[in-house]
Amino acid sequence: MTSLDKPTSDTDRTTDQQEADAKAVTEAALFEAFGGIRGMVETVLPGLLFVTIFTIDKNLTNSAIAAVAVSLVLVVVRLIRRDTVKHAFSGVFGVAFGVVFAKMTGNAKDFYLPGMIYTLGLALAYLVSTLAGLPLIGLILGPVFKENLSWRTRNPGRKKAYAKASYAWGLILLAKCAILFPLYWWADTTQFGWVLIALKIPPFLLAVYLTWVFLAKAPPPIDVFAEMEAEEQAEKARKAAAAEAAAAEAAARGQEY
Repeated sequence: MTSLDKPTSDTDRTTDQQEADAKAVTEAALFEAFGGIRGMVETVLPGLLFVTIFTIDKNLTNSAIAAVAVSLVLVVVRLIRRDTVKHAFSGVFGVAFGVVFAKMTGNAKDFYLPGMIYTLGLALAYLVSTLAGLPLIGLILGPVFKENLSWRTRNPGRKKAYAKASYAWGLILLAKCAILFPLYWWADTTQFGWVLIALKIPPFLLAVYLTWVFLAKAPPPIDVFAEMEAEEQAEKARKAAAAEAAAAEAAARGQEY
C-alpha cells in the first residue's frame, strides 16, 4: 500500500481543515485591510491617468485635473455603494498633495514626490516599529483579526509572524525607493511616471503574499472580543445566580418566621 492509498485519519482531516480555515481567514483579513483588487485599482488609476495624459499633450494642468477628477469619482462611487471609503479617500489626498507639489514647482515630475516620500517613511516605520518590538503590520491587522494587541504578550508565535511580515514590507518598500529616487533625478517625467506605475502593484502583491505566508503558518489569533463577551455573559450569570441565592435565602428566612 502506498502513502496515497493509506486512509486519512479524522485527526489529519481536522488538522487540514483547521489549516485551510486559518489560511482562508488570513486571506479575507488581508483583502479587508489592503482593499483587495478594487483598492489596487483605486491606487493605480489616478497616477496612470496622469502619466497617460501628460505623455500625450505634456500639459500639467490637464493631467492634474484628470487625476483629481477620477479620484473624486472613485470616492463618489464608494459612497453611493455605501462601501468603506478609506482607500479611495487616501487616493484623493495622495493625488491632491501631488498636484499641489507639481503646481508649486511647475515640474510635472513632482506630482509623484509626496507619494515617494510617504513610501520611504512607511518603509522606515515598518522597520523601526519592528525593532522596537511593536511591528506595524500587527497594529494594522490586529483589529481586523479581532485580536487587537493580544499578540504582543499572549501569542508569541503570532508576534514573530507579524515581525517577519513587517520586515518584509519595510525591505520591499526600501527596495522600491532605491529604484525610484535615483530615477526621479535623472529620468524625464514620462519615463519616470511609467516606471513608477509599473512598480505600483508588484511590490505590493509580493508584500501581501509574504504576509499571508507568515500568518497562515502562525498560531491562530486570540479573539479578544469573544473573550470580553464571554466574560460579560459569565458576569451576568454570576449576578443572576447570586440574586437567585439571595431570593432563596430570603424565602427560607420568611418560612422560619
